[in-house]
Amino acid sequence: MIKKIVFLLTFATLLFSNSFELNKNINNFSLVDQFDKVHTVNSDVKTILVSFEKGTGADVNQFLSSKNPDFLQNNHAVFIANISDMPSIITKMFALPKMKKYKHSILLIYDESDKRFLQEEEKTTVYKLENGVIKNISYIEKKDLEKVF
Repeated sequence: MIKKIVFLLTFATLLFSNSFELNKNINNFSLVDQFDKVHTVNSDVKTILVSFEKGTGADVNQFLSSKNPDFLQNNHAVFIANISDMPSIITKMFALPKMKKYKHSILLIYDESDKRFLQEEEKTTVYKLENGVIKNISYIEKKDLEKVF
């Protein structure tokens, strides 16, 4: 049921939005985390980290695992993993059980038509926001994660 609600929210958002660009308001949007809990990203968020690949996702998870469980919340940040290219059987049998071991929330994109987030191969996309407006977009490697915060 929750997945259906999130799908409908995501679909509605996609109908009215394109990719996130500089000086654009992200508006509120919702995604589920690895526990199927719905999270709403709103204007309180200052940093969005987005991973599109297994390697960059592992880098971000390793970094966040070294921090306290409230690190993202305390820094007004969210971590989003786009797992839409992953076969659903792999997602259910391997990826989600592994993600559930992390103390931090990982918001998940299941919908392959969700093209809001920009990506660069083998890099994590970082959106810096002020009052919900994108002020900076950068693409970073593992060594740059600490500098983001």
